[in-house]
Amino acid sequence: MVRRTEILIVDDDEQLAQQLHVSLSHNGYSCSIVYDGRKALELLEHHTFELILLDIGLPGLSGLEVCRRLRAQSLLPPIIVLSVHDKEQEIVEAFDLGADDYVTKPFGVEVLIARMKVALRHAKSHEAPVSKAFAVGPFNIDPLQQKAQLYGKDLDLTRTEYKLLEVLCQNKGHVLTQKMLLYKVWGDNYGEERHYVHVYINLLRHKIEPDPTHHHFIKTEHGVGYRFIVEDDE
Repeated sequence: MVRRTEILIVDDDEQLAQQLHVSLSHNGYSCSIVYDGRKALELLEHHTFELILLDIGLPGLSGLEVCRRLRAQSLLPPIIVLSVHDKEQEIVEAFDLGADDYVTKPFGVEVLIARMKVALRHAKSHEAPVSKAFAVGPFNIDPLQQKAQLYGKDLDLTRTEYKLLEVLCQNKGHVLTQKMLLYKVWGDNYGEERHYVHVYINLLRHKIEPDPTHHHFIKTEHGVGYRFIVEDDE
């Protein structure tokens, strides 16, 4: 018997949560539901899930605060944030707190499942990467540990920030379009969400650039994409 992937649904909209439970169960997932953030944290203390669907607008403890606490505890299942809003600032905050993806309500179940598969695939590659560590200028990239260093100091990166930096380092000196970055970092189910790239490039710049307002490493090629520039003797 094939083991089902375990999903935790955290949403105070009981009707939507039950609909998701039915749809995802029909598609081969094993689902549990809680309706508020505190119960989610309590459940996660003694039960492991492979992916979390997390509503931002939870009563009491917000979804963003739940996300922050999980990451602070180094609990690292992929998190897909669900929200009725589509505001860039909220997306930035969710990503900065460690969310792996962001889906705006209402959404089709097929779209959600496609996003879930991408997030689960990324998590799997985190568990069993095959690439060897490599250096690009002052950056040391370790795919085995999904960690990076700059000038010998560890960088505090989320899973997606790390993947973006790895792709940029692998393509040093080459222009990468937003569509190419979406494919390489998020997967082939993404094609129109180009604001993801913009948001994550800005997040990464704040963590690696000496001055985020002057782009030393990640250059913008206006109307085209981005180019990662490092000198080998830096």
